[in-house]
Parts: sequence; structure tokens; C-alpha cells
Amino acid sequence: MMNKTTGKIVVAIIAAALAGGAYAQASGTTGGGTGDMSSAGNTNGGGLPQIQQQGDVSYTSGGVGLDESHALQREQAHWPLSLRFTGPTADYLSGVHVRITGSKGEVLSTESMGPYMLVKLPAGSYTVYAKYKDQEKKQSVSVSGSGKAKAAFYWNIQ
Repeated sequence: MMNKTTGKIVVAIIAAALAGGAYAQASGTTGGGTGDMSSAGNTNGGGLPQIQQQGDVSYTSGGVGLDESHALQREQAHWPLSLRFTGPTADYLSGVHVRITGSKGEVLSTESMGPYMLVKLPAGSYTVYAKYKDQEKKQSVSVSGSGKAKAAFYWNIQ
């Protein structure tokens, strides 16, 4: 019998397989313009999850379904910071608590709705804390412009 969590993991694995499962960390990524890709029920269009705001920081997260996964990967070049969360056997994770701190303290504290999170931050140095279940990991990132800063977090727990 498949429970809700197992179902999400299966969907994520299929999405990863169809998308190639790669997370490129290329610099100098080029991308097209942001034309009108609005679609019914989603003002961001193109399958991109709703953009959230916390203080001066905008962010979006998701990627469990194929449309969202492709949209988030496509939009990475237009966001200063891209995060990815995976578990054993390349399982994509959701429900990761993300906290970002900078020179002025905490700038973001939220929960990721899927394996990808895109964050608009001003240029600077930050520490990203990602907690899944009871394991917290951290990485330092330097944000200098769109599509440049990326951090991938991996947990070896189910």
C-alpha cells in the first residue's frame, strides 16, 4: 500500500528520470526573456509555483510535478540563489525547513514545498541552514547576481 509520502517520492523519482536528474552548476548560463506565460490559476505562468514574499526577500519552491520541476529549473538563471534538496537514491525532498542569514541577521525562514527553491536576495554573503527531519545542514553562499549562487543539500535518511 502506498502512503502519501511514498507517493510523493515516486512522483519525484519519475520527474527526475524524465528531466534527466541533473543539477548543472554552470556559470554564465544564458536564458531567454520572460514573456507573458500566464496560465489559468497561476499568475506566474509556465508552471512556476506562486512567488512568496518575506520582508525584502522573494522566493518560490516546489518541483514535485513535472511542470513545476521544469519551470523551476528553467527559471534558475533569473534568480540570485537556487537551492536543491535530495535524499537517498536521489529522492527529491519536500518539507525542508530553510533559514537564511546574512550580515543583518535572518532574512528568510520558511518550509520548502518541493526539492527546488529559488530566492531573490541582494548581493552579499549568506549562510543557508536546511533542516530535514532532525538533521540540519548548512552552507555558505555568495550571491553576486542572477543564476550564480547554487547550493545542493543531501540527506541519507528516509
